[in-house]
Amino acid sequence: MKRELGPNPTKINALPARASLAAGQMVLGNIDYDERATMRAWESFLADDPKCARDPVHPSHVRSLIHDSWYRSATGGINAQGIEAPLSSDRDEIEYLTRANAELLSAARRSFASLGQLLDGTGAMLVLADSDGVLIDAIGDKKTLHDGMDIHLAIGGKWNEDAVGTNGIGTALWTGEPTFVHAAEHFCAGIKSWTCAGAPIRDPLDGKIIGVVDLSGYSPIFRPHNTALVAATARQIEKALAEQQQEQRTRLLEAFISSAPSYRRKDGLVIVDHRGRAIFCNNVPDGEKAEMMDGPMEPGRGRWLMNLPSSGSEADLARALPAHLRSCHITPLKLDGDLRGAALVFPSVPAVSSVAVVHREVNKHLQDAVAMIIGESETLQAAIDVACRVARSSSAPSLLVEGETGVGKELFARLVHAGSRRTTTDPFIAMNCGAITRDLFGSELFGHVAGAFTGASREGKPGVFELANGGVLSLDEIGELPLEIQPFLLRVLEERMVHRIGDSRGRPVDVRLVASTNRDLKQEVAAGRFRRDLYYRIGAVSITVPPLRERGDDVLLLTEHFNRKIAAASGEEPLEFSHEAMDALLAYRWPGNVRELKNLVGRLHVLARGRDIGLHDLPEEIKTSGSGPSLQSATSVEELEGTLAEAERQAMKNALEAEGGNLSRVARRLGISRPTLYRKLDQHGIRRGFV
Repeated sequence: MKRELGPNPTKINALPARASLAAGQMVLGNIDYDERATMRAWESFLADDPKCARDPVHPSHVRSLIHDSWYRSATGGINAQGIEAPLSSDRDEIEYLTRANAELLSAARRSFASLGQLLDGTGAMLVLADSDGVLIDAIGDKKTLHDGMDIHLAIGGKWNEDAVGTNGIGTALWTGEPTFVHAAEHFCAGIKSWTCAGAPIRDPLDGKIIGVVDLSGYSPIFRPHNTALVAATARQIEKALAEQQQEQRTRLLEAFISSAPSYRRKDGLVIVDHRGRAIFCNNVPDGEKAEMMDGPMEPGRGRWLMNLPSSGSEADLARALPAHLRSCHITPLKLDGDLRGAALVFPSVPAVSSVAVVHREVNKHLQDAVAMIIGESETLQAAIDVACRVARSSSAPSLLVEGETGVGKELFARLVHAGSRRTTTDPFIAMNCGAITRDLFGSELFGHVAGAFTGASREGKPGVFELANGGVLSLDEIGELPLEIQPFLLRVLEERMVHRIGDSRGRPVDVRLVASTNRDLKQEVAAGRFRRDLYYRIGAVSITVPPLRERGDDVLLLTEHFNRKIAAASGEEPLEFSHEAMDALLAYRWPGNVRELKNLVGRLHVLARGRDIGLHDLPEEIKTSGSGPSLQSATSVEELEGTLAEAERQAMKNALEAEGGNLSRVARRLGISRPTLYRKLDQHGIRRGFV
């Protein structure tokens, strides 16, 4: 039953309830609280249209924490006259919510059981919310629990600030600190007769907020120590979580020991839990340690390293490893028949010959070069695999890289260089054939002796083949090579000997050639503009780098990569892209490919007025690339899209239920990537919880 809004004359203090204070005023800790004045401040705040501009000056009797939260609530579109929080009553979603937060619920069980009996008859209720502010458990006074249903303060109710404005749960999530919100300090009118104190719960392993514990009831239950009570309860839950994690850590180590008899003490070892976070590190090699450092406890402890696949097979685990960890051996670790973690073993390499050291360095350089190519699409990964095979092979002296302008062909040339280095000084020389005048091709490629032609250098000059001796020569846009120069290039490749212009003496060269082009060389051969014998010589092994429009969710990965890289270089926070903006980026055709996307992100960092990027911030050609059907067919198309959307939503819910909420397995079942799954979960309003 809802209470009438109005002045609350109750005197609330650390002193006994009969302490004498002016009517309508109370002391909240060290802060004077006046219900009528707070209500007037709230009404004045709403009347001043807070969406237009933020007033840095707030009334002295309204805490800055509350005033700031009011501003966030108003500008976030919260209805100040709201009477309740959003509530999900869908049984499937509640069950999914419970499964997703099983560890948090288990850790809170002891604290809630001991406090539940003490709260009966006090007018107070204790609730547990997840990282999104959705209630997953509630105990306490029976009447208060019943009345809480009126404002949806019950399991399934969503109480973050984005849903219901200023309140103890949502504001504690926002600030990351224990917080109380009392009576008129709430933003929504319908909950101003309540008081609440919330404290965030952090994961002991990585420090991230995973939930909130909150004490709520009608305003007369307020006491200054309510905040201390929930803070202490939150610490007890964190302690229980730490004990659970320590137990899991011990069991995973025992599972590893029993499954890896060949493990040696000198080997590096990292154990990751079922979320792919490092929970144990020992003797981690320096290269990998630099990638995993995350605090003073243990190198890399708590750091997210990988997504564990649903199958748990060693092959799938190996494919899930990020590039900088692919030198390790990986073993699945199962507890009670379920995949609950993995062991990453870095075999110790005895310090023997300098050749072994070089091979190890080359392997690290190759991993770094692979990591520079951002993307998970199958076509891109296939191209990377071929390039790595060429890099490691001594029987493939050349590689042809085909692809549109801007797809990143030079990265593949650098990958071949990184994987074929024999010494740390092996050169990498790149030349763009499209930037050389016709008269200078011979000199640039092969060099010349002193006085070989008018304008030649007095000392002579080596060509790019000599400069690349012992390393890799990248000839970009080789389709621009003049027909009359092509026989000389073929001769150098066949004889591995270069003759400078004007010199009869040959100079031996050992060069691996990586040629790249945005033309179709087969058509160029058919048209007589490129020699057939040269084409077969340089194209014995070839790869095609797919255009960005054919790489699906790689657009999102690249956007995030460039966003963070540019933000780090400028010392700013990364931009936040809205779902509409990301959908537009996915729908766009990207004629300029990766280079165009990189330039767009750089331009947004310079020109965007804030850190939030919406559809209106994108160029016109991107905004209109996914425009809808004509007006005449709009109705029928909308009906069809509605039917398809509902079918898609149901399919996702079925997959979530079948796979027990495991997003890796859900994505595999649906045949989509994890980024696409996240986007569609948000699009359909399906909660994915804490996974």
